[in-house]
Formats: sequence, C-alpha cells, structure tokens
Amino acid sequence: MESKKKITCPLLCAVSIAAIGSLQFGYNTGVINAPEKIIQAFFNQTLELRRGTPTSSELLTSLWSLSVAIFSVGGMIGSFSVGLFVNRFGRRNSMLLVNILAMVGGTLMGFSKMANAVEMLILGRFIIGLFCGLSTGFVPMYISEISPTALRGAFGTLNQLGIVVGILVAQIFGLKEIMGSESLWPLLLGFTVIPAILQCAALPFCPESPRFLLINKMEEEKAQAVLQKLRGTQDVAQDIQEMKEESTKMSQEKKATVAELFRSPNYRQAIIIAIVLQLSQQLSGINAVFYYSTGIFEKAGVKQPVYATIGAGVVNTVFTVVSLFLVERAGRRTLHLVGLGGMALCAVLMTIALTLKDVLSWISYISIVAIFGFVAFFEIGPGPIPWFIVAELFSQGPRPAAVAVAGCSNWTSNFLVGMLFPYAEKLCGPYVFIIFIVFLVIFFVFTFFKVPETRGRTFEDISRGFEGQAEGSGTIAAVEKSPMVELKGIESANDVTSNI
Repeated sequence: MESKKKITCPLLCAVSIAAIGSLQFGYNTGVINAPEKIIQAFFNQTLELRRGTPTSSELLTSLWSLSVAIFSVGGMIGSFSVGLFVNRFGRRNSMLLVNILAMVGGTLMGFSKMANAVEMLILGRFIIGLFCGLSTGFVPMYISEISPTALRGAFGTLNQLGIVVGILVAQIFGLKEIMGSESLWPLLLGFTVIPAILQCAALPFCPESPRFLLINKMEEEKAQAVLQKLRGTQDVAQDIQEMKEESTKMSQEKKATVAELFRSPNYRQAIIIAIVLQLSQQLSGINAVFYYSTGIFEKAGVKQPVYATIGAGVVNTVFTVVSLFLVERAGRRTLHLVGLGGMALCAVLMTIALTLKDVLSWISYISIVAIFGFVAFFEIGPGPIPWFIVAELFSQGPRPAAVAVAGCSNWTSNFLVGMLFPYAEKLCGPYVFIIFIVFLVIFFVFTFFKVPETRGRTFEDISRGFEGQAEGSGTIAAVEKSPMVELKGIESANDVTSNI
C-alpha cells in the first residue's frame, strides 16, 4: 500500500514538466487583459497608417473583441482534436509536437508591432488558442495515466495549479513597470515561446504513459519498465494486471467515437456528467470575475484595482495548493459541492456590494472579500476537479473522445461567457451575478444527485460502475440509486477484500 502513495522523483518531474502546458494556458488566458488600451492604440495607429484615415471606434472595438475571442475559437478546435493526436502519437509525444504551435503563435504576436501587422497578432492568438485547447486535453490525461490511484487526484490538481500560476504570472508581467508598457507589450505576448522551448527540452526525458504503451501499443515490457521507474519499485504486477484486464475489455468493445459516447448506455451518463462538470466550471462566473475584475473593483470604489486583481490571483494560487492536499482526503464530489455552495454565497455578497456601493462607502471592502472568497471556493472544487475527473470516468478506449468532448464544451462555454457577459452586465447592472447564482444552484443539485465519488478507485472500477447501472437498469430503476451509490458499493466490496 505504501508504494501506491510513494512520490518518486521521476513521477514528480514528469507531472511537473507536463504541467508547463497548463501554465501556458493560464498565461495566455490572462496576458491579453493588462495591455488592452495599449494594443487598441497599436490597432488604431497601424490601420490609420495603412488607410490614411482615422479608425472608427466601432472597428477598434470589433478588432479587440476578435483578438480576445479568437483565442477561445482556437481552443474549441484544438480541444476537439485531442483524440487525433493521443491515439496516433501517444500522450507525451503529442505534448512535444504541439509546442510547435506555441512557438509559431508566440513569434507572430511578438513581431506583430515590428511588422505593423494587426493580422499577425490575431493569427498568433488563434494559433496559441489551438495549442492551449490541445494542452487542456493532453496534460490531464497524461497526468492521470502516470499517477498511482491513491495520488491521482492530488497530481491532477497540479494541472489547475499550472493554470492559476500562469494567470498570476501574466497579471504580474502585465504591470506597466514590467512588460505592460507601450514598448514591451510585444515581449509580453511573445514570452509564451520560452516555456514552450523549456518543455520541448525536458519532455524527451519523461516516460510515455504506461497505459498507452500496454493497452494501445501492446508493449508490455516497456510499460513495465516505465511503471517500475515511476513507482520506485520492481513489484508492479497489480498495475500491469489491471491494465491487461482493461485491454481485454477494450478489444471486445466497439471503437468509442464521439457519437458512440452518446449512443452507448455504458458511456452516456458518464459523458453527460463530464460535460456538466465542465459547464459548472465556466458558467460559475469565474471568468467573468477575472476578465472584468479590474472594472468590478473600480465600480466597487477600490483605489488601486490592478493590485486588487493580482491579489485575487494570489488567492487563486494559494487555494489551488489547499485543494491539492484536500482532494485525496475529502474526495472529488465533496470538494465540488463545497466549492459550488461557497461560490453561490459569495456571489450573493458580491451582488449586494455592487448594489449598495453608492450608498455605503465601506461596502467596497465587502466586494473585495466576496471576490477573494469566490476565487478561493472555485479553486477548492470547480477549478481543478472537472479537468481530471473526466479522465477518471472513462476507461482507456473512450477516454480520448470523452476528453475531447468535455474540453470542447469547456472552451465553448468559456467563449460564450467572454462574449455575452458585457451585454449581460449592461442589461442587469449590479444584479448580473444573479445569473451565475442560478447556475451554481443548478450545478450543486446535479452534483449532489448524479456525480459519483472516484477517490481511490481504479479506472476499471469506475467505468464498471456505470456499465453495471446501464446493464441492470431494470433492477436499479426499482431502487432509484444514483451512480454514486453504485460506486460506493464497489468501494465497500474492495475494502472488505483488502482487509481480508
């Protein structure tokens, strides 16, 4: 049992190097916000030189919106293409290959000012979006497949830690005193090339996923050698046996395409849970808070809103670390429920603070507390858990297709929130977060009744729980049990066996 919880140097290095892809996603999500006015001035100056006439404010706004939104469009396309790469090239090699996109995208953005080309910046944002969309599939899948069952949740949270550290770095680098100035903003956008080069240099020293080697490539000896290195022990017979059973089952199943995920009763409930959990992350309102946090702090009367936003980024990072230590103790489902409930309460406080900001001068402090609390609860559950639980809900065969579908739903909802929130804010004013409160309550109820606890379970156990429910739907219908109950039954049986 001790070896199951052992953290070895090769394992920690592989997970950390993979998480550079998550850091890239976070950095490129947050980097565009700080130099907004400077980049708009670049657009204005470039187009005026080219056309000889002043650029209308409507065109400038449209170009800026396109620059922000095109990143999410690239992310949607990239996330939906995950399966094309991981089944052909493997998990590690896929991460290595797509760094080419990060280098190309970063280079285009970095040299856009020198070339006086607005198109280079927009194209660069699209290409970096493609890279980030692919990375949001590759990284959680790789980490889940190389991690021991007992540490899968904790290491899975490192994916989210990479994202929030990336956002925080972007916020700090975006300060005028560092790279958020008129002369250095191209360097700020092009900086994404550096972590891409670092990851390219380090990934060849990381092992391929042992599950991919054994189940997909049928290379048992290589898989065994990788497991022995990652686990720090020669005795990996139990892991190998579990993979062999999964491989046998996979060979008997029909190929799991995206359409099959929704058609097959064995996968349907799991894919619905995966999609709803991804939606719970984006429709919780967290991106609205981060995209427009400076404006929210300004409206709340905060005198230095940029530093308050960076403070929210620090809270973001700290509570992701807290979640890392809690996820294997409290469980995924519990933390997700606590996170959703806490965010709903903080959103209520935020609404009250924004409503009364002109009546009570001290209410701005409540606004800060509410935003910091909102961010903290997000990182306890809805932030990290949807990314890695998708990989846990599916066995090796349908996992790439499921990760692609879930990732695409995440990026699509991200895009919609980014596009629609400004209009919702104009329409609803200080009551805008009531929309997110409604969503949070819906997701809380769904999680309570439908989402299973996956802590400590093997991939095979979890998928068997859904299949057992699908096959025995007649019996289960009479008792009206959720998949959570089904999995708890399996867990109890395994506990009894292990005690014997």
